[in-house]
Parts: sequence; structure tokens; C-alpha cells
Amino acid sequence: MIDLQDCNYRPTLDEIAEYTNSPAFRQFCSDIKDTYKCSEKIEYSSCSMAPGWNVKFKKSGKSLCTIYPRESYFTALIVVGRKEKEAVEASLPNCTAQLQEIYEQTQEGNGQRWLMIDLEDQDSLYQDSLRLIKIRSKG
Repeated sequence: MIDLQDCNYRPTLDEIAEYTNSPAFRQFCSDIKDTYKCSEKIEYSSCSMAPGWNVKFKKSGKSLCTIYPRESYFTALIVVGRKEKEAVEASLPNCTAQLQEIYEQTQEGNGQRWLMIDLEDQDSLYQDSLRLIKIRSKG
């Protein structure tokens, strides 16, 4: 098992997928790569909130999302900025109560909300997360 805190060893996407032990992780990465024709960037973060290796997806220099691997699930960080706010808020009524709650409870700072969404399965919250990324990609 890999140590995601070990900054001297950069894990592969497959090793991270094995660590999460979540089929949804592999599918989420595939969905983003296939939809936006981009590749992942595995980076080490010494951020106090979530130190360790993470997976970033960017399209044309714009961050789509950052994935923080966990044991048996993963957390997707999706930033809702000024450009996306109106479209995201218009789509919220069609999203799960869980995503609506995450959105409402996330403080806005500098015109942005940094949504941390825990995903275990390919459920409605998973689909909501992909919908937010789609809005972000157009912003």
C-alpha cells in the first residue's frame, strides 16, 4: 500500500486507484479525461487541509477539479467561481439535497466557493459533481 504522505515517491494513477479501492475513482477520472480530452497531473500538496498526493485535472490552463484520495472513497474539490456561480445556482434545484447542503454550507471567499465533495459510488452525487465540472469547463 502506498503512503500518500511520502513526498519522495510519486504514485501512479493506478496506485492511487488501488489505494482508494473505489471503482468510482477510476470511472470519475475516465469520465473527465474522455469528456474534456485532458490528462491528470499528480501533485504533492503540503497544504494543511489535505496534505499528500492529489490528482488535478485542467483544461486549457483552467482547473476542472482536484481529487484527494482517501481509503475507500475520494474527495473532489470543485471551485465555483464568479463566472460559474449563476449557472451553478440555477442548476442546484435539480441536484441532490446532499450537494445543495454542501453548497450552502461552503463559505464564499473572494467570489469563490471551494466545494469538497466526498464520493464513494457512481450515485446521484457523483452525477452532480460531473455536472458542476461541466459548468466550470464553460466558465
